[in-house]
Amino acid sequence: MAINGISESLAGLPRPVGFVLGGGSSLGAIQVGMLQALAEHALFPDLVTGTSVGALNGAAVALDPSSAAFRLSHVWARITREQVFPGNLATQARTLQRGKTHMFANTGLAAVIGEFLPNAENFEDLAIRFAAVTTDIETGRPFTISSGPLQPALLASAAVPGLFPPIRYDTHLLYDGGIVANVPMRQAVALGARSLVVLDCAYPGRLPTPPQTLTEAVAYSALLMLRTQAVLDAPAVAADMPVVYLRGPEISVTSPLDFSKTAILVESAYESTRAFLGALHIDGPGLYGGPGSPLSETESGEGESAQV
Repeated sequence: MAINGISESLAGLPRPVGFVLGGGSSLGAIQVGMLQALAEHALFPDLVTGTSVGALNGAAVALDPSSAAFRLSHVWARITREQVFPGNLATQARTLQRGKTHMFANTGLAAVIGEFLPNAENFEDLAIRFAAVTTDIETGRPFTISSGPLQPALLASAAVPGLFPPIRYDTHLLYDGGIVANVPMRQAVALGARSLVVLDCAYPGRLPTPPQTLTEAVAYSALLMLRTQAVLDAPAVAADMPVVYLRGPEISVTSPLDFSKTAILVESAYESTRAFLGALHIDGPGLYGGPGSPLSETESGEGESAQV
């Protein structure tokens, strides 16, 4: 049964509904499949928060929630590792020697942002409220940006230490928000959300491929750290509101820097999320799904929470 096009269970989510998009580099393609399944259920957000690649995807969702899945599927199909992480080993060594703190320029990432948001320069150009989460280097705390120019905010949210340079934003020096809030649920609550749909793409189903390079080692260690944050935050937030927690499907091990698996990630995420939503029953506050439980294991009823 559907209510205004939304499945009966999802229609019961208290408004405003916040979409929370976590970081995960190339694994962000998983969020495209999740968005496709959510669109089939006619569930669109009232506000969005995002970190790192989740901030890029999240800004695209906030630009036009109803068409985001379609637009993102085309953009993601064109992204390559060389575009995001430009240059050969010699170039990376020169960049590290000059910049001291990072191996890649963020020019390629800036070009990708332009493809994600071709008609938006500022937060105020978006259709719904959106916040990008970064890390303030001086305080070590999350720094949320929700107004002003989009590109520097998104570059800062995705500025993985060791890979990309930090971004100066007003008086703040910022790094990737994943250091302190990779799945920014608390930021969505602060923005006014009364229920959450979390799109988590960090190492879907299993750990990524063992790192073979310094770049992959940085990304691998970051993903392990990020998982702990989500496991701790999700039950705490879900104590007061429904949290529909979508996590990546069970797939073969994939490096978070490998952009050649986009089609597989999108399709597998769509199928698993579609099955999960079809079986979902929401009954009050609680954690439905979770960062440590398979999508097929749905807990429901009287605010019951999935095990994480």
